[in-house]
Amino acid sequence: MRTLTRTFVSVSAVAGILVGGLAGTSAAVSGTEVAAKPAAGVQIAAVDNHGLTTTEARYVQCELKANWGYSGALDGQLGTNSWKALQRALAKHWEYTGAIDGIPGPNTNKALQRLLMAGYGYPGPIDGIWGPNSIAAFKRLAAACAASC
Repeated sequence: MRTLTRTFVSVSAVAGILVGGLAGTSAAVSGTEVAAKPAAGVQIAAVDNHGLTTTEARYVQCELKANWGYSGALDGQLGTNSWKALQRALAKHWEYTGAIDGIPGPNTNKALQRLLMAGYGYPGPIDGIWGPNSIAAFKRLAAACAASC
């Protein structure tokens, strides 16, 4: 009987510790924890070539450097500054109304699809979803940008 009581007390103690430990993590598990933001002025270096090769992306950067204020490296990595320059071009000519934030989200994609539909064989729809037809047309645009390099 004494062994059974000790086992029961030990199991109860372990269960209590586990429950107490889990209670502290419940906010993170439930998704209510607020994610930390980077300090002001810190840019997160994310590259999204939207299906272009490094060479094709470099051609786009050459065009952005020549006409849209891109001042970064011609490295074929479409990062935040490349996308900001592209968003400036899209805002001027292709109905992009979002923030010039360097993040190629659905609104950036829609404006880019309008550009690609107008001159690079994108068949539609203008839906902000980046698929094979968008990629193929973006590759044609990149080829046209090669003259800027």
